[in-house]
Amino acid sequence: MKVLRIVANIQAPDIMAAKRFYQDILGLDLMMDLGWIVTFGANTSMKVQLSVASQGGSGTPVPELSIEVDDLDAAFEAMSAAGVPIEYGPADEPWGVRRFYVRDPFDRLVNILVHKS
Repeated sequence: MKVLRIVANIQAPDIMAAKRFYQDILGLDLMMDLGWIVTFGANTSMKVQLSVASQGGSGTPVPELSIEVDDLDAAFEAMSAAGVPIEYGPADEPWGVRRFYVRDPFDRLVNILVHKS
């Protein structure tokens, strides 16, 4: 048996708020919309990963989602322009990432990051 995919499921009373945050601000594609569930994604190959943590690093709480982007500055500007409060960062972390935290419309702590080269 081999795991093919991991999907994060977030309970949300307002699907439109999800579309605004995950599709409009972060730029994910709408992959499925059944009215009661929407799925966002990117048509790219990704590694299957599941992280388990006792802390978020650098004295931060553990984020519920981590979203890696190709341009952290653009993601930060998009969040700021949309009025989404930044809870942490942007910060250059000693383990080789640059990141910031926001909360999605459902109060989930989201880690937006880029790996530094």
